[in-house]
Amino acid sequence: MDQVLSSIHPDAVIGENVTISPFVTIGKNVVIGENTYIYPNAVILSGARIGKNCRIFPGAVIAGIPQDLKFRGEETLAIIGDNTTVRECATVNRGTAAKGQTIVGNDCLLMAYSHTAHDCILKNNVIIGNATQLAGEVEVDDYAILSGGALVHQFTKIGQHVMIQGGSRVGKDIPPYIIIGREPITYSGVNIIGLRRRGFDNEKIGSIQEIYRILYQSGMNNKDAVKFIEENIPASAEKENIITFIANSARGIVRGYLE
Repeated sequence: MDQVLSSIHPDAVIGENVTISPFVTIGKNVVIGENTYIYPNAVILSGARIGKNCRIFPGAVIAGIPQDLKFRGEETLAIIGDNTTVRECATVNRGTAAKGQTIVGNDCLLMAYSHTAHDCILKNNVIIGNATQLAGEVEVDDYAILSGGALVHQFTKIGQHVMIQGGSRVGKDIPPYIIIGREPITYSGVNIIGLRRRGFDNEKIGSIQEIYRILYQSGMNNKDAVKFIEENIPASAEKENIITFIANSARGIVRGYLE
C-alpha cells in the first residue's frame, strides 16, 4: 500500500493483503475485502463495498454519484461481490432512493469503458463487454453475457444464460437461455453452446428449444403460447424460470424473427 502517492480516507476499511497502487483515490465510507488489487489511478468513492479477491483496473470509478436528476445526495451504496474484475475506465454508479444500492455479484467481469448505472442489479458470473452501457435499474441474471457496445434501456431485465450480440440496442426484456441479435433485436435461437458449457444436458436443452419454438414460431400470441407451454411441456426448473420471467416482464419480451 502506497500511502504517500495515494489518497486514502482514514475512515476507509481496508482488508488484509489488499494492494493499493500509486495514485489511487479511496474515499470515506468505503470497505475493501481481503486480497483485492487496486491498480493505479482507480477511484473508489464513498459508498463503495468491494469484496474479496477483486481487481480494479486503472481509470475505473466505483460508487460515483448517480447520473440521475432525482438524486438528492442520499447515502447509498455500490456493492461489488467477490472475485469480480472491473477493467480500465469502467464505471459503477451507486444507487438512488429507488433501491438504495447498485449491486454487481460474484465472479463478474466488467470490461473496459462499460457503464453500470444507478440501482442496477447484476447477479453472479455476468460478463459486460467493452463499452456496453447499462441504464438505471437494469437487472442482469446469472451467467448472462452482453457483448461489446450494447446499449440497454432503463428498467430492462435480462435473464439467465443469455447471450446478447455486440452493438445491440436492448429495449425489451430478454428471457432466459437465448441469443439476441440483428437490428432491431430479435430472438436468434437458444444459447446451446453456452448451456452445454455450463452443464445442461441434451434433454434440458431440447425442452428449452421446444418452449421457445412454441413461443416464437407457433404463430400464437404470447398469452396463448404461454398457456400452451404450461399445459403441454413437462415440468422443469427451466420451464418454470421462463414462464415466471415472462409473467413478471413489465416491458414485454423481445420479439421473434418471424413476427
